[in-house]
Amino acid sequence: ADALHVAVHDRADACRHFRQRATMATMTAVIDTSRSPRARLRPVPIRSVRLSDDFWEPRRQLNRTVSLREQHAQLEETGRFQNLRVAAGLERGSNSGKIFNDSDVHKWMEAACWQLATDEDPWLGERVDAILDLLEQVQEPDGYLFAPFIRGARGARWSDGEAHELYCAGHLFQAAVAHHRVTGSDRALSMSRRFADLICATFGEGRGQLDRPDGHPEVEMALVELYRETGERRYLDQAAFQIDARGHRRLGAPYAGWISSDYNQDHRPIRERDRPEGHAVREMYLMSGVADRLLELADPELEAAQLRIWEALARGQVYVTGGVGVRDVSEAFGRDYELPSETAYAETCAAVALIMWNWRLLQLSGEARFADLVETGLYNGMLSGVSLDAREYFYANPLACDGGLKRRPWYLVACCPPNIARTLASLPGYLFGAGDGVWVHQYATCEATVGSVELAVRTGYPWDGGVQVEVRSGGDFPLRLRIPAWCAGARLSVNGADASVAVDPGTYASISRTWRAGDLVELALPMPVRRLAAHPGLLENTGRIALARGPIVYCVEQADVGGADPRLVQLSAAAEVTPRTRPDLLGGVTVLETDAEQVVPDPGWEGALYREAGGVAAATARPQRVTAIPYFAWANRDAGRMQVWLRQRAGG
Repeated sequence: ADALHVAVHDRADACRHFRQRATMATMTAVIDTSRSPRARLRPVPIRSVRLSDDFWEPRRQLNRTVSLREQHAQLEETGRFQNLRVAAGLERGSNSGKIFNDSDVHKWMEAACWQLATDEDPWLGERVDAILDLLEQVQEPDGYLFAPFIRGARGARWSDGEAHELYCAGHLFQAAVAHHRVTGSDRALSMSRRFADLICATFGEGRGQLDRPDGHPEVEMALVELYRETGERRYLDQAAFQIDARGHRRLGAPYAGWISSDYNQDHRPIRERDRPEGHAVREMYLMSGVADRLLELADPELEAAQLRIWEALARGQVYVTGGVGVRDVSEAFGRDYELPSETAYAETCAAVALIMWNWRLLQLSGEARFADLVETGLYNGMLSGVSLDAREYFYANPLACDGGLKRRPWYLVACCPPNIARTLASLPGYLFGAGDGVWVHQYATCEATVGSVELAVRTGYPWDGGVQVEVRSGGDFPLRLRIPAWCAGARLSVNGADASVAVDPGTYASISRTWRAGDLVELALPMPVRRLAAHPGLLENTGRIALARGPIVYCVEQADVGGADPRLVQLSAAAEVTPRTRPDLLGGVTVLETDAEQVVPDPGWEGALYREAGGVAAATARPQRVTAIPYFAWANRDAGRMQVWLRQRAGG
């Protein structure tokens, strides 16, 4: 009993210590471009945005109370923590599992820190401190901190470009920056600086240094953020080296040559490229690092290449859901318009990384097209990766399914669960921007402080397009509100009078005036149901359409067509598709309802795969009531087929 009392007392002291440290830090920006010389936009700290909406904040709380707790248990049960204890000499044994498993611990710690920026949670605070206790014991005297190679457990340090040493280091640095910004403590930051100093001394073009990059990009953006946090220029220089060293085939043939040479983006220098290539997550992380570099250093040639790659992606290699990556063997990009539905890979981590890249491009340019893709990725590509109860995850996110795919509570390669967790935890930092005015990028009910300006936003987004922005502090500044590219006919008023400014899709509407406390801006974003067609080059979707409303992409599950096969559902171009609020379904969603048909193939197809076209009888059809649900909510009920791209009857 005495021991239990002491343990409880020690834990209470630790929690109080964490809370006291938390009050010290105010710049809790996820990406701190506040001093970046080429940034058009400045960050708004997570703590400056107080979400109270019905869509994102409940998910953030499930992230805190369910996902982060269950992920922590998985880190223990699957040996991630044991590997660190073995490396620290605290337990006997060997390093087990995937060689990059340290990264899952680091991403979990980052997620916990961002969550602690807005929520007091002693349990999370204790676990973060316990992880730091362990990592401090693992770290070697020269700063090296990668459990698989400590004491030569699974190889020698720096011996293998695919060992993910720098990838794991990058995730450690990002966690350390989050910890420093949230708590004000130098503990994690000092640990990371020692490791970063060793990396800078080891990699480069100098004598005795390794002149290759890491196989899996990640450390590039982490080093830039570490530079922003510490002011240490060599971290920025090392990020630049990692980017410039890539593309010269210094890593050799990936995985003994059984995967294409562009897998790790070492096949051609970035400045010579004009499209996304290779492993999708690696490419998106690399592009995020490039964008971070460009925020700090002018490089017209590199910037032009990055924009060429982005435009090629947007033009021919991104799913309607914001997913990227089509090939399951190499998790890679394919050719233009190679976007298969049922075999889509669209890894959850790739959607998260797409959000990260576009967020950085938004800071660099202030262009709404990047915020639009952030929105698509958040509501569709990323959110489909986690179940509604926040307990299970998808690794791949196909756009059609035969019913055999289920989310899992964990994976052998478990990068996606903590990636979702850190995205949701840091979400308040993605809504606003500062700079030449106050920028509203994404819409959610909240109160926010943007620089010296106090705002209150009220909205039913994403189900309703009405947005009210109350300006609670006066001053002269432009207020810029994003008009999504999907929205035609938006209307904007100030205190009930027309704002008399341009309100064009895919731009920011800007209102410049002398604001008084209590001024009310009202933005009406019409949300008609949209029928989306794919480019003719995407042959699989010929004659098919996808349904969307606002930022949400929809799908049809077997449960919502009376058990019929959604592949054979056929819509009429003339049939009305009606939104309907369903608080009783899937946690409360807006569904789309319409009268359609179920195609019944001609009996002559029985046992036949091909027939002469002239002898094929017309298929018959029977009436079918169809309910489409948000894509993010699929696979939360009994297993069944799912389809995003639906048949549409020609001419009717």
